[in-house]
Amino acid sequence: MKKTLIALALMAVCVAAGAQVKTSAEAKKMVDSAIEATKNEKKAAKAGTWINLGKAYMAAYDAPIGEVWQWASKQELMLTMKEQAQSAQSVQLADGPYLKEVYSEKNLYFNQNGQLAVIEVTKPVLDDPLTKAVEAYSKAYSIDPKKAKDVTAAITSIAGKLTNDAYAQYTLGNVAKASELFEKAADAVAIPPLNQLDTNSLYNAGFTAQAVGDRARAKKFLERCYEAGYYAEGGEVFARLADLDTTKTRDYLEEGFTKYPQSQAILIGLINYYMKSEGNTDRLFELLDMAKANEPNNPSLYYVEGNIRTELGDIDKAVEAYRKCAEISPEYEYGYIGEGIMFYNKAVEYQDLANNEYDDAKYMALVAKFEESLKNCIAPFEKAFEITPDNSIKVSVAEYLKNACFRFRDESPEYQTKYEKYDAIVKSGQAE
Repeated sequence: MKKTLIALALMAVCVAAGAQVKTSAEAKKMVDSAIEATKNEKKAAKAGTWINLGKAYMAAYDAPIGEVWQWASKQELMLTMKEQAQSAQSVQLADGPYLKEVYSEKNLYFNQNGQLAVIEVTKPVLDDPLTKAVEAYSKAYSIDPKKAKDVTAAITSIAGKLTNDAYAQYTLGNVAKASELFEKAADAVAIPPLNQLDTNSLYNAGFTAQAVGDRARAKKFLERCYEAGYYAEGGEVFARLADLDTTKTRDYLEEGFTKYPQSQAILIGLINYYMKSEGNTDRLFELLDMAKANEPNNPSLYYVEGNIRTELGDIDKAVEAYRKCAEISPEYEYGYIGEGIMFYNKAVEYQDLANNEYDDAKYMALVAKFEESLKNCIAPFEKAFEITPDNSIKVSVAEYLKNACFRFRDESPEYQTKYEKYDAIVKSGQAE
C-alpha cells in the first residue's frame, strides 16, 4: 500500500508433514468442552482451564487451514495435503495475478513463483476465534501471573496470525476488514503481560481506515503513532494527520518537514496549504533555510528546493537549485534527475497544449517550446545515468531518455544511436 502498508516479515504458519491437525468437527468439540469447563466454579478458578480454552480457540482457527502454510510451494503442499482442489482459476488481486484454488473450507492463492501467498478461510469453525483466544489467555494471566511466559508466547503467536490475515485481506481487496485485523493485532500485544505498542499495526490500521474513508478511525490510530514518536517511512504519519485533522494541518506539515524535508507528500501538502490558505509560500523557504543552516552540505535540501520551485512554476530558480546539488556533491544523481524530470514534464505540458491548439501559428510556437524542453531534459538525464550506481535508477532514467531521443532520431544519427542504446536498456532491464 510508497503510500503503502508498512510491511513486516510475515510469520508463516508452518505445519510439518505428518503433524496432527484437528478437523473442524474435532476443533468444535474441543472448544465446546473447554467452554463447559469454565462454567465449573472450581475449574474456572484455575489458570490452566483458561489456557486450555485459549488452545481450543487456536485449534478452531487452524482447523480449516489444515496442512498448508504460507509461502509453501505447490510441490511441498502435495506432500502434506490430502484434499484435492475442487476448482482452479487465474485471478487478479491487488498486487498482481494469482492462481486461486478452491477447497471445501478455504481458498488458496499462489503467486507467480508458485508460492502460497494468501490463505482465505471460507468456512471458519466459529466467529473470531483469535480474539476469543486472546481473552482466554488474558484471563489465565489474571488468575496466575506466573503463567506470563506461556501467555506471552501464545498471544505473540496470535498477533502474528492476525497480522498475516490482515495482509491477506488487504491483498484480497477487503481493506476495511484488513483495518479491523490490524487493530486487533495491536490490541492483542497491548494487554498484560506483553504491554507492547505495535506501531506498525497501528499505522496500518490507520492507513487502511483512511483508504476506505473512515477518517475518524484513521485519525485515532495515526495520532497514537504520532504520540509514540513513530512517523513511518518518510514521515507519512505527518502527511496523513495533516489531511485528517484540518485544525492542525500546518503544525503537522511544518513539523514533518523539519524532520523529513525530502518527503514529497509533506512537501506537496505544504505547497498546497500555503498557496490556498495564505496565498504565498514564503514560509516554505524559511523552513528550508533553517534546514540548510543545520546541514549546509546536504545536497538533498537543494533537491527539495528545486522541487518546490518546480511546483511553483519558477523554472530558472529550480534549475539553479538542482544544479547546486552537483556543486555540493558531484556524485549526487537526484539533482540531475530532478532537472531532467522538470524539463520532461514541461515538454509534455507543451505537447498537450499543442494538441488542443487549432491556430497554426500558435501550434507551431508550442511545438517549438515542446522540442526545446524535451532537448533540455536529455543532458541532465544522461549525467544522472552516468553517475548513479543503481541499476534500477539507470533503467528508469533510460526510459525518459529513450522517449526524448525518439523524437529527434531523424534529426541526426547521434539521437538515433542514443535512442537505440536506451531502448535496449529499457527492454533488458539492465544498464550494464
